[in-house]
Amino acid sequence: MMSNLKLSASVFPGLVFFSCLLLYLYSTLLPFYTSSPTESRNSQTPSLFAFSSSRPQPQCNLFHGNWVEDPSRKPIYDETCPFHRNAWNCLRNKRDNMDRINSWRWVPSECDLPRTDPARFLGLMRNRRIGFVGDSLNENFLASFLCILRVADAGAKRWKRKGAWRGAYFPKFNVTVGYHRAVLLATYEWQPKQSALSDQDGREGVYRVNVDTPADDWVNITDFYDVLIFNTGHWWGLDKFPKEKPLVFSKAGKPILPLLGMHDGFKVVIKNMATYIQKTVPSKTLKFWRLQSPRHFYGGDWNQNGSCLLDKPLEESQVNATSCQARQGKAKQGKFPQKFKPK
Repeated sequence: MMSNLKLSASVFPGLVFFSCLLLYLYSTLLPFYTSSPTESRNSQTPSLFAFSSSRPQPQCNLFHGNWVEDPSRKPIYDETCPFHRNAWNCLRNKRDNMDRINSWRWVPSECDLPRTDPARFLGLMRNRRIGFVGDSLNENFLASFLCILRVADAGAKRWKRKGAWRGAYFPKFNVTVGYHRAVLLATYEWQPKQSALSDQDGREGVYRVNVDTPADDWVNITDFYDVLIFNTGHWWGLDKFPKEKPLVFSKAGKPILPLLGMHDGFKVVIKNMATYIQKTVPSKTLKFWRLQSPRHFYGGDWNQNGSCLLDKPLEESQVNATSCQARQGKAKQGKFPQKFKPK
């Protein structure tokens, strides 16, 4: 439980930013495709990557800007939100410096990013379903996201259907939000070593990753959702898959040779998953790829008594120096696909 608390505390500033940013993107883009907020979920919702070139393109780069401290800024929701796990509820647990942590807001350089409006967002998403697929960063994001939306619908209920790990249903707007846990996106399975003679490098076995096969956790739910947000990244490291239990990669049931290192295997999985999604997920589904939040533990990793002592966002120089990990050690953090679109 303590490791969960440390993990959630370390990514809290990033979650606030991504919650606001994603909600803003929804609210900005969806009116172009939605004739009425009450229309059926069966209406077409074009993919983000099919944005018509005949329409005016937004001139603002929302990702280029700065964190600005605003002491008057307060959280949208309070500690009573039921969608936080107890160990993740920094407000209820009275984490130090929460007032300052919550005072930061992201300000784009050349445009305005208004504060999240849960009622407006749920109104635009009426009769629709939103799905998150990926690792714990998407799960952490989901907890904050659900708590924000609950401000506009106090009757929100927990939802865990269709194999969802977590989720919520907002009856006032008929909106469903679910999270499906698939830490590598692709399928993987443990294969222990066959005999003592095969133990050449101290290995106990391998995790075989099928780079072209989506995980069972999400492969059958893509036509259920109108919006899908994918991520993976933090499991691609030696803390999750040490050299005694490495990842090996296969395609079409055959090992990929020469053997791929973890970083190269990550890129192959992303390319194959992106290709699968573009080919098989309905074109009406709005698709997002979520980038990584850098690791920023001090005194050890999340499972090695590490903790987050920060009360302000990392500077870019700090991310490069302390959070981008060496290729030979753990999977690189920060250099991930900026567009969810295969070449």
